[in-house]
Amino acid sequence: MRAVGYQKPLPIENPASLQDIDLPKPVPSGRDLLVEIKAVSVNPVDTKVCRSTAPEAGQWRILGFDAAGIVVGAGPEVTDFSIGDEVFYAGALDRPGTDAEFHLVDERIVGRKPCSLNWAEAAALPLTAITAWEMLFDRLDIRRSVPGVKPSVLIIGGAGGVSSMAIQLVRALTDVTVIATASRPATHDWVKSLGAHYVVDHSKPLAPQVVALPTGAPGFVFSMTQTDQHLADIVELIAPQGHFGLIDDPAELDALPLKKKSLSLHWELMFTRSLFGTADISAQGKLLNEVSRLVDEGRIRTTLGKNLGLITAANLREAHALIESGQTKGKIVLEGFPA
Repeated sequence: MRAVGYQKPLPIENPASLQDIDLPKPVPSGRDLLVEIKAVSVNPVDTKVCRSTAPEAGQWRILGFDAAGIVVGAGPEVTDFSIGDEVFYAGALDRPGTDAEFHLVDERIVGRKPCSLNWAEAAALPLTAITAWEMLFDRLDIRRSVPGVKPSVLIIGGAGGVSSMAIQLVRALTDVTVIATASRPATHDWVKSLGAHYVVDHSKPLAPQVVALPTGAPGFVFSMTQTDQHLADIVELIAPQGHFGLIDDPAELDALPLKKKSLSLHWELMFTRSLFGTADISAQGKLLNEVSRLVDEGRIRTTLGKNLGLITAANLREAHALIESGQTKGKIVLEGFPA
């Protein structure tokens, strides 16, 4: 089968950083589905792994943590899917990725593709939807109240993939006010179109801008990027007894300033359930089915920002470069393999 992989971490400008290769078609066992990949999307985790993680000597590392496709095979323990089912999912960090014609995935982290979306539109959703959902409802639990505070959440880095889903999920499933950050006219318009009530500029100090809003101090802050640069502002602007969550990897994070306000700190990694085989691993498949339902009901929409065409090494290198630029809006998707 055709796939895209690498054998050593290299700058993405190097043609050897990602290469077109041929690999044996995998065989499903246990609870695995064999999925024929129709479209994939590219996430910051792809670029992080590609830059830092070498496979075993002589082996290929296949990236890809988002996919939409058709079930073409199943292990003997599969109970929830059948051959021909259209699915979408985000895969696992410790298994070969989705940048291949065929892919094995545990059925418990798979959802049924939204009927109203095409392959590319569906592939844009899973990883970001899972990350946003788990942070909002499992970690921060934004449906709970913070004493004396009007329900609101500040979403930092509002135009990214996860935040684009988070804004929509908050609007679709709660009455919490959404304050999102954006620093360019295009991203400002993007987060407003997704449902943000207010937009502030993360290239400027956040605390004065949030204080000036009629919402009062937010009880929840969800930070996607540059958390270390915004931490002092976050501590200043968040309500006492508030809840602060992040998904990025600051070089340093001093949690001591959170103590005075009794703030809770939550870190989200959507791969935790699959990495550790947690007792609630099937929650990811269930939430993807809920996302699919919300899409088909017209309550949330795909966050596809750019379709770069076929799943090839050259196009994936371009996608990685765009993500590394930090200037993307929504998700980057690739669709189909060369004939």
